[in-house]
Amino acid sequence: MADKRDYYEVLGVQKGASEAEIKKAFRKEAKKYHPDLNPDNKEAEAKFKEVNEAYEVLSDPEKRQKYDQFGFAGVDPNFGAGQGSGFGGFGGVDFGDIFGDIFGFGGGASQRRRGPRRGSDVRKTIEISFEEAAFGTKKNVSVSTQETCSACHGTGEEGGREPQTCPDCHGTGQVRTQQRTMLGYMTNVVTCPKCHGRGKVVKNPCRACRGDGRVRRQKTIEVDIPKGIDNGQTIQISGKGEAGEIGAPAGDLLLTVRVRPHPIFKRDDFDVYLEMPVTFVQAALGATLTIPTIDGKVEYDLPEGTQTGTTFRLREKGIPYLRGSGRGNQYVTIKVEVPKNLSQKQKEALKELFDEDKNYKQRKSFMDKMKDFLK
Repeated sequence: MADKRDYYEVLGVQKGASEAEIKKAFRKEAKKYHPDLNPDNKEAEAKFKEVNEAYEVLSDPEKRQKYDQFGFAGVDPNFGAGQGSGFGGFGGVDFGDIFGDIFGFGGGASQRRRGPRRGSDVRKTIEISFEEAAFGTKKNVSVSTQETCSACHGTGEEGGREPQTCPDCHGTGQVRTQQRTMLGYMTNVVTCPKCHGRGKVVKNPCRACRGDGRVRRQKTIEVDIPKGIDNGQTIQISGKGEAGEIGAPAGDLLLTVRVRPHPIFKRDDFDVYLEMPVTFVQAALGATLTIPTIDGKVEYDLPEGTQTGTTFRLREKGIPYLRGSGRGNQYVTIKVEVPKNLSQKQKEALKELFDEDKNYKQRKSFMDKMKDFLK
């Protein structure tokens, strides 16, 4: 045994390494030298054999203690290197557990209990108005779902008796099979074919639901639409989806909200935007405007000389916040409407007005220069 490498050196760990560290190191080295990843590579095959031999000793507390005390001489050759068939040294190694995360083998001791499945979620879309989204509302939603059978109370057994534990999987919903291969014993975990993963078997099926424990029904659910919800957001109503299998919890109702566009308001987060048309005279002389908001009409004093594109803010006239108190603002952008189809008298009055406006003359002179420049 003098030509053998130290087992700790083979796995690349210190002598005082924990079981978890040894197992992690083994997985890393075994994956590196595995024959499936290194076909026709004799050196990799030898390394793989060496790695497995080291792990078989160091993963066994009793063998590890003897090895730590006496070295290779303390390891029983019937359980150690070079014995057995195939690559040797596989003994009691559970490859279903060790290689599960590397090659997709099932289970080991850590397999999850399958059991009855939770009910599926149900997805619906509901359309509401701009104002309903802003202030909240209640809506009746019609859904078709699997409901717990009232005749058997969801057990699937006639009369509501409790179904029996599956004799094949003993209630786990899974069965394990082992197969001896050149790599040792491979463990495969599959859904139990007898109970289809439920862990329970129905001997006398309920006539109303035929043993499923559920029946399909149309129902109407009243849903609270919260204030401030926005287009595309989803409301989750717990337990209002499909009923679960034999005692498992129901799924949820996932209600996606679609908000109809408003004819004059636009929304951005919790703020509301509005374009407010005003006449040329109102913009020039100033005016008291009646501004529509989602709360109703408010008055606003427009200063004289307001230019088109000017935006002012109405504090807290926007959308209420979805969570907590307060709300956004409303922003109003002035759009000055230029008069059309003026009479000759109106045209002369405007011309006279502009001729008296020195600032306008200065602007006109500037525009004349621009025209000359662009010729």
